[in-house]
Amino acid sequence: MAEQRFNFDDYSPAETEKKVVAASAAKAKLSFLSLFMLSILAGVFIAFGAEFCTLVIFDSNLSIGLTKLLGGIAFSLGLILVVVAGAELFTGNNMVMMGFASGVVTYKQLLKNWSVSYLGNFLGSLVVVFLMFFTNLWKMGDYALGAKAVLIAADKVNLTFLEAFSRGILCNVLVCLAIWLCFSARTVVSKIAAIIFPITAFVASGFEHSIANMYFIPIGILLKQNESVSNAILKIAPDAALERLNVIGFLGNLLPVTIGNIIGGAVMVGLAYWLAIALPERLKKKKQ
Repeated sequence: MAEQRFNFDDYSPAETEKKVVAASAAKAKLSFLSLFMLSILAGVFIAFGAEFCTLVIFDSNLSIGLTKLLGGIAFSLGLILVVVAGAELFTGNNMVMMGFASGVVTYKQLLKNWSVSYLGNFLGSLVVVFLMFFTNLWKMGDYALGAKAVLIAADKVNLTFLEAFSRGILCNVLVCLAIWLCFSARTVVSKIAAIIFPITAFVASGFEHSIANMYFIPIGILLKQNESVSNAILKIAPDAALERLNVIGFLGNLLPVTIGNIIGGAVMVGLAYWLAIALPERLKKKKQ
């Protein structure tokens, strides 16, 4: 009987690249129904992370840095659920660019994956938005939780195009690096550990995630209409600029953040690693 060997070392970058390409090919072959349902789940999962983040920080008396750190750790729940439970997240799927560059994914499959996952993520996020609204949990702390949700949304819609765009790039660099690290990990514990630091960093730094904003901004728009929440905002931040917190402001944030996310994930991580690892290997084989 042959001796079975166990390898506890994580995968090397070269091995990780092959795993990402194989996963990209598998994602490209998903049926519409599977992709759509898994995308809705991913939207729900990220919304859970966003809701958890809001809850953790709304009444914090810690310094700004420590408060943001705790919020980032809480938000990590979203990507942990996506990776471990299994779901199709648009920002993480920007890594399918590696499969496209390797020729195992066509441009039509790439666009289908991105468009369906984006739509599904949006619908999943809205499900949590409306369910959270009907829970009335935002009344916590004499409506301070609802007020915090509105202020978070207002900060996002008041960003300039360039601010939202650049923050979107940096956000998805970290998100896709977390995905890359997860592909290098062999165990669930390793995957969770790989997720927490990059995700905490992007949230604490104030970077912009398009799918998270599909929860943060709509819940803010809904709660802005509540008189008790408005009164709580006057106590916390009387000078808050809420004029742009509407559907137009939401779309004005989503556009630059989404473009930035694609550049950060697909180009600065996916394509960069393909150029660094896969392309030299192909060129070497051609010479031989």
